[in-house]
Amino acid sequence: MSTAGQFGEVPARSKRADALRNQQTLLAAAAAVFVTSGVDAPIREIAARAGVGIGTIYRHFPARADLVVAVYRHQVEACAEAGPTLLANADSPFAALREWVDLFVDFLVTKHGLANALQSDSGGFDALHTYFLDRLVPVCTQLLDAAVDAGEIRPGTHAYELMRGIGNLCVGRDSDPRYDPRRLVELLLRGLRRAQSS
Repeated sequence: MSTAGQFGEVPARSKRADALRNQQTLLAAAAAVFVTSGVDAPIREIAARAGVGIGTIYRHFPARADLVVAVYRHQVEACAEAGPTLLANADSPFAALREWVDLFVDFLVTKHGLANALQSDSGGFDALHTYFLDRLVPVCTQLLDAAVDAGEIRPGTHAYELMRGIGNLCVGRDSDPRYDPRRLVELLLRGLRRAQSS
């Protein structure tokens, strides 16, 4: 029985790993579609991008709100995990901060429409917002502190206020496709820089 049990466990674990990989691929595809087409994008568009059938999406996420929340959480985690990696690999702490902010803007653009997708579930939205702050404010703080310690930016900017400011700059994109928040976010980041002595 012990041997049969061992043989039985291996495929189950392998299947779970495959299912998790497929789900991550699906979430990445949905996030990319949400950036270009919004959270109301047709499910067939997401399925085509992920290379799966529509039924696969509905099997993982029976309602659109389930998919939107899963994409939101997936992107929060990706953004949180990227911070330390960027800090370790970028040319400077400020370069890491700039790259992280770019990922954060991608996330914010995807996030728009989340409240509508969740409709009346304001409690669910509040819980997601708390999760977002708990995961991302410490990462942004770490990046800001490293850039201050390296003498690249002036001290005194708090992660929450920077993230809130970036969020406010991203809001206008929904109503005007000519508006590019990245240009203003870049100006905001330049404003953090310490004047370089010649």
